[in-house]
Amino acid sequence: MDGLSELRAKYLGDIGAAADGDALETVRLAALGKKGEISLKMRELGKMSPEERQTAGPALNALKDEIDAALRARKAALEDAALDARLAAEWLDVTLPPRPRPRGTVHPVSQVMEEMAAIFADMGFAVAEGPQVETDWHNFDALNIAPEHPARQEHDTFFMHRDAGDNRPPHVLRTHTSPVQIRAMQAQGAPIRVIAPGRVYRMDMDQTHTPMFHQIEGLAIDRDITMANLKWVLEEFFTAYFGRPVRTRFRASHFPFTEPSAEVDIQCSWQGGVLRVGEGDDWLEVLGSGMVHPHVLRSAGIDPDQWQGFAFGMGIDRMAMLKYGIPDLRAFFESDLRWLRHYGFGALDAPSLHAG
Repeated sequence: MDGLSELRAKYLGDIGAAADGDALETVRLAALGKKGEISLKMRELGKMSPEERQTAGPALNALKDEIDAALRARKAALEDAALDARLAAEWLDVTLPPRPRPRGTVHPVSQVMEEMAAIFADMGFAVAEGPQVETDWHNFDALNIAPEHPARQEHDTFFMHRDAGDNRPPHVLRTHTSPVQIRAMQAQGAPIRVIAPGRVYRMDMDQTHTPMFHQIEGLAIDRDITMANLKWVLEEFFTAYFGRPVRTRFRASHFPFTEPSAEVDIQCSWQGGVLRVGEGDDWLEVLGSGMVHPHVLRSAGIDPDQWQGFAFGMGIDRMAMLKYGIPDLRAFFESDLRWLRHYGFGALDAPSLHAG
């Protein structure tokens, strides 16, 4: 078949001269398209004798493959050149600092409060809430706190202002979340199982005390609840919270709203000046607890001859310090962004039953 050498030279030259993808596509259609010169030559094979096809067929197929390979190679070269040009035009110094992006964090107190709620919820405790400005009766009298108790003095408690001649019973910034227990029992009756997390206020300020801090209290009332149930609940909580088995020790104490009352210690060690919870032979006091006093039950409208139960209370801020190694309670409330970035949690750090 005549003219194959001229076609080869022509299209290889056109392919080499193509400056962009559009020009290359024009060359492809002229050579290998349905009406391309090489395609038309292929159709002529049907008119040839068998002897002519044996010679012309391989030659045409070789030419077609060569032109196709040249087209692909030129296309790849043009794409590489375009990419190099784009990279050169869009060059960026990756060592430059990025634009500042405001990013907040979850406060450790909020995180720990959610962790505690998740653990107690798994044990059947609902969350109860109450006002932070509380009546004197709910905050003291209903909880069997006598009028002469030091907590009822102005050097310990924030009393709300009263104008001269205003003889209404006083209101206070609640000194604990125990009034929430009274309100929950009044609203729901017995049996009941609730926790009451929230802010509380006392006149105190040092490395481990602040005028405003956070407490969580627990209450369980039923017909056959004992101190053994209290011990089980607390040990289950500490084990889940610290992510390892934690033993507890009860020491007899006195609280106006529980009888009998007990301070609760957790197992720990102080090796090398580092506190480790759940190991060693030392003990650390973390909360107060006991069986709910009959006076408290009667104040909430529950018959103490039919119902009994336990209550406990602990500082959320202190539990955050123990778990996350925070040395000074005052830093919780100083709004230092460096501290918040260091100890804060990401929005997607969801609390779990064994958050660590």
